[in-house]
Amino acid sequence: MDFNGILFFPVTPFRPDGTVDPELFAAHVATGVDAGAGGVFPACGTGEFHALSAAEAIAVTRDAVAAVAGRVPVIAGAGGPLGHALDVARGAADAGADGLLVLPPYLVGGTQAGLIAYVEQIAAASGLPVIVYHRGTAQYSIETMRRLAENPKVVGFKDGTGDIGTTQLIVRTVAETGRDDFAFFNGLLTAELTQGAYRGIGVPLYSSAAFAMAPDIADGYYRAYAAGDEDARLALLDGFYRPLVALRDETPGFGVSLIKAGLRLSGLAVGSVRAPLVDPTPAQEARLAEILAAGRALL
Repeated sequence: MDFNGILFFPVTPFRPDGTVDPELFAAHVATGVDAGAGGVFPACGTGEFHALSAAEAIAVTRDAVAAVAGRVPVIAGAGGPLGHALDVARGAADAGADGLLVLPPYLVGGTQAGLIAYVEQIAAASGLPVIVYHRGTAQYSIETMRRLAENPKVVGFKDGTGDIGTTQLIVRTVAETGRDDFAFFNGLLTAELTQGAYRGIGVPLYSSAAFAMAPDIADGYYRAYAAGDEDARLALLDGFYRPLVALRDETPGFGVSLIKAGLRLSGLAVGSVRAPLVDPTPAQEARLAEILAAGRALL
């Protein structure tokens, strides 16, 4: 899979009655692709995978595939309880997805052999290639990634721990296997804040939750990053991403909640987040509006 551009993790919009709004979701995805997304990752972290039923996750993936219409890869989230993950993996394949992002298993932490079995069972459930997400209850050792890289259906590694040293060793270990089709991603919250370091260890791709609410700002950062324009990149880092991260860190779950709030501020009625996440207060939304305005002033 080739990703030529910023990676888009759309939110899942909910109607006032709490059900998914497929028409609004399709419009949200189409807008992101039109804005230059290089890949779409529906029903993942920003899309509140943790709060979706298997049927909802599959439906969201199907709507994303239709909205993207083959322009860029669509990688669906699959994880949590193994039975749920297998259902979503099969459903995502039937829906036309191009791959799966394997999110951590639910609650329990297994051994490295158990994690290998978890990934391989999800990979075997469909014909889709998989990307593993290294965080939470799914932290893969260097040797585990060597083993997983022997499976041609495992095609990527996304780091959500921030352990640069381990990630560097995993990059080098996978290279030693001879794989030249393996993708590496920075999956930390507000990844733009750390991407300068990740690029230095051979991880050129990153998740951008900010792109979902402010594609113009996120694309401005990405273009500066790709062109090596450090003055423009650092201006956006200091003027937009630093205050955004400071606001994000005030409340658990704001890595998702603020994105939905930013979309509501732009006039897109994506609804609230599902429990256990909470929405920002009016005062926090006002600060978010100021941060967005400051970011756009820098473009």
